[in-house]
Amino acid sequence: MFENLSYLILQQYWWAVVSLLGAILVFMLFVQGGQTLIYKLGKTDIQRKVIVNALGRKWDLTFTTLVTFGGAAFASFPLFYSTSFGGAYWVWMLILFAFVFQAVSYEYRTKPNNFLGEKTYEIFLFINGLFGTILLGTAVATFFTGSDFFINNLKNSIWQSPFLGLELAFDFKNYNTFINLSLGFTVFFLSRVLASLYIMNSVDDISILNRAEKVLLVNAIPFLVFFIFFVVNIFIIDGFAYDPATGIVSMEEHKYLRNFVEMPLVGIMFVMGILAVLFGIIRGYFFSTICGSKAIWFAGSGTILTVFSLLLSVGLNNTCFYPSSYDLQSSLTIENASSSEYTLTAMSYVSLLVPFVIAYIWYAWSSLNKNKITVEEMENDSHAY
Repeated sequence: MFENLSYLILQQYWWAVVSLLGAILVFMLFVQGGQTLIYKLGKTDIQRKVIVNALGRKWDLTFTTLVTFGGAAFASFPLFYSTSFGGAYWVWMLILFAFVFQAVSYEYRTKPNNFLGEKTYEIFLFINGLFGTILLGTAVATFFTGSDFFINNLKNSIWQSPFLGLELAFDFKNYNTFINLSLGFTVFFLSRVLASLYIMNSVDDISILNRAEKVLLVNAIPFLVFFIFFVVNIFIIDGFAYDPATGIVSMEEHKYLRNFVEMPLVGIMFVMGILAVLFGIIRGYFFSTICGSKAIWFAGSGTILTVFSLLLSVGLNNTCFYPSSYDLQSSLTIENASSSEYTLTAMSYVSLLVPFVIAYIWYAWSSLNKNKITVEEMENDSHAY
């Protein structure tokens, strides 16, 4: 089956697979968003325990998706993986440490002889929620704005900044930094919006639900502001395009906007995703007592569609998905950064397992959410987080 496909089709297929996994990961970051809201939603110890356990039932799904996304990116586009993870070293290390904090916190927060105390681990969860989301969003924004790297004839990547990725978020003399951070804060506030809707879906406590409704609105406003700022900027800036015949990279006016127009299906998904997120927010805020528990599915599916279409737009239609602002010709495309045709063909059969990963997430979610979490349950559960 896959061996009959052309090399380019295989490369496009794998970019779609990686993009879908990345989109699901952004949706699953509601766990990180919720970790930054523990003290906003829970005003007593038992209420905070309810919040932590509602999120704790899903944190491993986020981690599973993250690992699957990273593995797929490494196997299908190894040059991108080595360039980004090897060059923007400190960004990815900070993200890694943030997720280590998360795993340790859920494991040891309420363990006997916990000499650090529950509050310390709750601070660790907040750190994961804050830095994990902002840094991931900032890193993805460089797919549009570019990074300072050079790739020589031996396919060795050389990062030009001594700050190894930190300049992506802290070089305020460069306007692209503000675009990068705008997506970082978009992901941060989106994760808090999704977390609020998830709590409405998972917790049976009227005081927590009332706070979740207020938190939803407070975070939806900055989410929309940062998202609009990011989208407007990527639509008006010049994009990184390449000639498929020669591989020569050049700047093209309004490249990313044109991608949505020239790939109408991607553009339609983008618009539908945005509308679904907005509908989920409105439904959750105005009708929380009636149907707020269902709003997470609209906002969640909208998030996946929006991120999926954004990632498709930056990798398809002769676009450099990991551009170099230092040396245009070092920019990475799905054609020059992918594995061999044989490897992609073999892996394509393995990719048939992706639906099973999605099915696992769905099954685990459904099983853990059959009954909403209550204060009474947490008071009598000795094995809770």
